[in-house]
Amino acid sequence: MSEYEQHSDSINFRTKFKYFVFGDPKDINDPGIFHKITLLPFLAWIGLGADGLSSSAYGPEEAFRALGQYSYLGIFIAIATIITVLVISYSYSKLIEHFPNGGGGYIVASTILGKNIGLVSGSALIIDYILTVTVSIVSCANAIFSYFPNQYHYLKIYFAAILIIVLIILNMRGTKESIKILAPIFILFIITHILLIGYGIINNIGNYSQVSNNISVSLNSDMQSIGIVGIILIFLKAFSMGGGTYTGLEAVSNGLQIMREPKVKSAKRTMLYMALSLSIAAGGLYVCYVLTDIRFVEGKTLNAVLATSVFNNLSYGYIIAFITIFSEGALLLVGAQTGFIDAPRIIANMAIDGWMPRKFANFSEQLTMKNGIAIIGITALILLFYTNGSISQLVIMYSINVFITFTISHFAMVKYYHSHKSKGRKWYQDYFTFLIGLSVSVLTLIIILFEKIAEGGWITLFVTLIIVLISLAINKHYNKINNILNQLEENIDLDTVYFDDNIKINKIANGYIAVQLVGSYNGFGIHTFLNIIRSFKGIYSKIIFISVVVVDQKILRINDTVDDLVEKRKKEMKKYMKLAS
Repeated sequence: MSEYEQHSDSINFRTKFKYFVFGDPKDINDPGIFHKITLLPFLAWIGLGADGLSSSAYGPEEAFRALGQYSYLGIFIAIATIITVLVISYSYSKLIEHFPNGGGGYIVASTILGKNIGLVSGSALIIDYILTVTVSIVSCANAIFSYFPNQYHYLKIYFAAILIIVLIILNMRGTKESIKILAPIFILFIITHILLIGYGIINNIGNYSQVSNNISVSLNSDMQSIGIVGIILIFLKAFSMGGGTYTGLEAVSNGLQIMREPKVKSAKRTMLYMALSLSIAAGGLYVCYVLTDIRFVEGKTLNAVLATSVFNNLSYGYIIAFITIFSEGALLLVGAQTGFIDAPRIIANMAIDGWMPRKFANFSEQLTMKNGIAIIGITALILLFYTNGSISQLVIMYSINVFITFTISHFAMVKYYHSHKSKGRKWYQDYFTFLIGLSVSVLTLIIILFEKIAEGGWITLFVTLIIVLISLAINKHYNKINNILNQLEENIDLDTVYFDDNIKINKIANGYIAVQLVGSYNGFGIHTFLNIIRSFKGIYSKIIFISVVVVDQKILRINDTVDDLVEKRKKEMKKYMKLAS
């Protein structure tokens, strides 16, 4: 076999292996290709809502752990959690109506408050989604290893790393493909946790009066000993530690581009599914904790202890408990999906605006944001080993940034409505919706910062600041390049370009053909053309203009099709043809 044949076989094998791992390329010329990769509300609920729903595996536990001996306050935490979820979900449903092309907190802030505030919002979300991936995967490993002997728990961090790598590969293959693979896990979680919460509450129905009496007695006793201020501080600390419960509520608005048409209707339905499922899951677990007077067990998650306690009297109780916690751990794997779905799209939108390298806006052959997926996955791996897989340390760093984004988004919408005053009923309804959402977001953010900043939360803010500074440097570079290119057009009328009388384009010397690569009809392309004519007088008999249409995140943001982009570029090319004729 010749060296050329060996080289060709090597390339062929690498190509086949790449497509085997990451999937076959999508047909970009298929007019319905972007419709085929969009998600129905149910699949969107799985892909985007799993983050919020899966947070019930660690959010309530961390909050309940922070209560300590004041566990009876769990009932009040449940009420506060449900109210927070419903308020933020409803306000984000309204936000979706105003920004139907997606982009979430980044686009909202950039459009209403300015590019720099948008940069802060986008950077905060990127860090939040990286933490979403890491927290979800670590919690998944913790849940599954709850049923393994303690001597094997050192393997958790390596197991978590493998899961992150698997998710990177799945998302490289395509968002819809990865969600379909993980859908059975989501359904299993819903079934088992409806059973866990429902049976846990019904089975303890006889304890209601006793539990209610204990809450009343404990509350009165603690008011005497530590006072109302002390109780409020304990409540606020626990509420802040459970802040991870609310991450994911913004996911639908960020990932609106992958929704099936009509996008707004699909997105709002997905938001409804998310809000109801998270309220029932998180609120129900708090109630079960209090009703069963749950206690922490070393090496087990609180939900694993709850499942064992609730199903203990059933014939196959241990097996049902194991399946319940296994589904919980598996759902956390699905929950990490949100980070891989939304973060690359935020990065892509920021790349279009010049905050990130342009390559992050490009699609792969599978029409995925492969560069964004890779950077999110690799960063999540670094964070995993940096914290040594400690969920307590990760939770402290978590949920700060999402409430920064919540606050910025709601403030932007309040400002928008304030500057677009109307006396209609709908105006008042929407205005007060965002005003309530802003109040809840600001209050929660203050609580979270007060409780977490000194314990390690400052790291999140520091890393976010680094992302902002890097983005500013990148934007400065792009602005410098754009200024140079704009200077080329200062002395050129793009519609009418005149040549010196001594320049003859059609004067044939030897029949050579020049090929010029062009983009849009602009000063750079015109100057390149003129330089060819001036520098090679009479050499070229023809000039062929070639243009490449780039299909990236912008096509989803402006809601165009591939054919639309091609037609627009053809119009630009005709201007060059007219120029050269």
